[in-house]
Amino acid sequence: MEQRALLAWMVFSSLLVLAETIDQKPEIYSLHVDCKVTSRFAHTVITSRIVNQANESREATFEVELPKTAFITNFSMSIDGEVYPGIIKEKAAAQNEYDTAVSQGQSAGLVKITDRKLEQFHVSVSIAAASKVTFELTYEELLKRQLGKYELLIKVRPKQLVKHFQIDVHIFEPQGIRFLETDSTFMTNELTEALTKVQNETKAHILFKPTVDQQKKNSELDETLLNGDFVVRYDVKREATAGDIQIVNGYFVHYFAPQEMPVFPKNIIFVIDRSGSMAGRKIEQTMDALLEILQDLRPEDHFNFITFNNKVMEWKSSLLPATEENVASAAALVQTLTARGGTDISGALLAAVGVLEKAEGLPERSVSMIVLLTDGQPTSGERNVEVIQENIQKAINGKYALFCLGFGFDVSYKFLEKMALSNGGIARRIYENADAALQLQGFYQEVATPILMQIEMQYPENSIQGLTKNDFKLFFEGSEIIVSGKISNELDLLPVEIKAQSHTSDLTLKEEANVKEKEQVFQNQRYIFGNFIERLWAYLTIQQLLEKAISVEEEDQKALEAQALDLSLRYSFVTPLTSMVVTKPSDQQQKELANKPTEADNEKPSRFPARGTYRMMNGSPAVSRFRDIIRPQPLVDEHPQLLLQLPRQNERICLNIDETTQSSVHLLSDPEQGLTVTGKLGNGVNHFVQFDINYVNPPVQIHVYTHAILVSHNNKNNWLSWMKSASSTIQGLRVSVEEERSVTASLPDTVTVKISLVRFPDDFLGLYFLNTDRFSDKVSGVLGQFYSKAQFGDNSNNNQRAVERLLRVSGSEHRVSRLYKKDYRLESASDPVSCWSIDLTP
Repeated sequence: MEQRALLAWMVFSSLLVLAETIDQKPEIYSLHVDCKVTSRFAHTVITSRIVNQANESREATFEVELPKTAFITNFSMSIDGEVYPGIIKEKAAAQNEYDTAVSQGQSAGLVKITDRKLEQFHVSVSIAAASKVTFELTYEELLKRQLGKYELLIKVRPKQLVKHFQIDVHIFEPQGIRFLETDSTFMTNELTEALTKVQNETKAHILFKPTVDQQKKNSELDETLLNGDFVVRYDVKREATAGDIQIVNGYFVHYFAPQEMPVFPKNIIFVIDRSGSMAGRKIEQTMDALLEILQDLRPEDHFNFITFNNKVMEWKSSLLPATEENVASAAALVQTLTARGGTDISGALLAAVGVLEKAEGLPERSVSMIVLLTDGQPTSGERNVEVIQENIQKAINGKYALFCLGFGFDVSYKFLEKMALSNGGIARRIYENADAALQLQGFYQEVATPILMQIEMQYPENSIQGLTKNDFKLFFEGSEIIVSGKISNELDLLPVEIKAQSHTSDLTLKEEANVKEKEQVFQNQRYIFGNFIERLWAYLTIQQLLEKAISVEEEDQKALEAQALDLSLRYSFVTPLTSMVVTKPSDQQQKELANKPTEADNEKPSRFPARGTYRMMNGSPAVSRFRDIIRPQPLVDEHPQLLLQLPRQNERICLNIDETTQSSVHLLSDPEQGLTVTGKLGNGVNHFVQFDINYVNPPVQIHVYTHAILVSHNNKNNWLSWMKSASSTIQGLRVSVEEERSVTASLPDTVTVKISLVRFPDDFLGLYFLNTDRFSDKVSGVLGQFYSKAQFGDNSNNNQRAVERLLRVSGSEHRVSRLYKKDYRLESASDPVSCWSIDLTP
């Protein structure tokens, strides 16, 4: 008996020690983002310095979200003066090295796609007590002009307050900066004071350097405001009709973006999937988007709709002009769309080609295009994707452009991408978020205004090597054509001739660049990083080789990939053909492997956490067991269903409700606050997946789901997305969404309601309240009773070593146990907290 008591005392003592040290996680004391943009080519270095102030080893984590379009070029860790660099290798060679490491019980860390614009680089390393580590990641990207502007996106998510936090963005555009703006999803009045912008004719410097006090969001939880997007948008001045040529160290880049030209009339057919898998939110969002797109059609455009499931339905037998009457008729059709049946993609596309083939009375100079939207794979008609691709390419025969939109993750993106690229278009995945309709509209806006077709950019053949793509089927207003290559040494003048068709005539534009004069522009510029045009050329060439490889035969594909691989290794780019191997200190015996994911690799959504709750997936179950052995873990259970802090008591309660409860759970009501909260548990999740917040004054209902938030007021509905930070205020009630993190409802002199979104391992919601001293003594409900009628027994007050206590709630007594749970309220929910656990049946 004494031995069991001693063992129990030892276990609980160790837990108490853990509880005392659990918050001493490594501190990021410096985080610097340094970005240099030279003629659209962005070179970004992110440096994070971390110190372990605990008296034992801790795991330091470096997590960066970077644009999908970027290539990682360098990564290193420096631990107590020892540098551990990342080595870029051919993918198979890197994989072999990693496989060898895995056989020795080591783990792999991968780059993962996190949303439609970003991918995540995540690496962890164990550092000794009082030690420091410096992480440095470098990536490069060519900014793409869309809708008349370039956008530089920097994801800011340090997950803690940082003593020295700084973002520097330097821009140098020899053509001149036409406009420059910054935007942020987390900016407040206090943070605005930390933002400065200096600009002249060709240069700009943006500095964001908030103090620790300016970063603070909530004094109760000591969280950081810095969680979201920091965006710089700009455009350049354009004068020369044939574009602008820039030259550095024998490499040139030619930018061409004509302005104020007449728009081609469009002949457009929308091919819309209405199979059973589109039912519900997808078909609703598609309808919303199509109704907006119809209003954007120009009077000179012609259009038609083809909808399909296992049957193909043509709205009209021919293309119709976009008159007000025809648009209204089409809108009526769109509003009747219902989803059922199979998916005959082949039949629908061939029908669309047939309508274009037999079309009569179209403008002589016009652009014909097909826009396909589907969320699945072919299940009716022709099902062999290779046969479909071949048949569609033969039918189109280069006469029309095909754009393919894949809705969600059940589509074969590789199938759609090859079909689009083989027919002069592009593919795009539409992510299943609350803003899916806006994604569809945004895509249409990009292709809505063609102003040139059959563009040829001609340069002296014998004087240019490695020329990138120089012929383009279509040019859309607000975009940009970029061509790059290497100039031979003897060339003094670089002549350029552009031939194209506009709506009104055939064009020939000529330009001549003096090589020495152009080289002089970039001399002694501190903005310049190395041979930036040469690296731009390599980046662009790799992108185009990989894109071309998608739509060619296997033998040609291998040749194109070999060229791309050679350039990737020569210029140290992590591309789909290369990987970066990161070696850790020998005492940890671990390697990390960073690959470049593609959209085609992303067929199923990655269940990455919304905040750092999850370190990298391991290579095998054996690896997982190995890491559990070498890294001591607290006895931590999963997230509780509900977590609350007792008023005026420094005690946490973890509340779990009987999982057999399927109906709505009445969680809290306070008539004096005019507030009611109910919740619903998910099937098979055993956590809450929906909360409904009802206010009396103002009369507002907030319905929070794991996929979106609905705010209702006076019979008007406003959907908010988890994917973007936003806020809405109704008669003093402020509803604010922090991207992929939480939603907050606050009203002056009223309790603040906050709901966290947790993405791993299952999507669920966590509810808690701030300013709980404002609850009245009339507060009630499964959760509400704890705020007015909960008290620990007198014999266990202030007993920090107790493992069981007596808790009185609403006249009933409950025996509660101390457990360690994950705290969904915190940014780093992997750190457990001690709480008193109680199970209730409503």
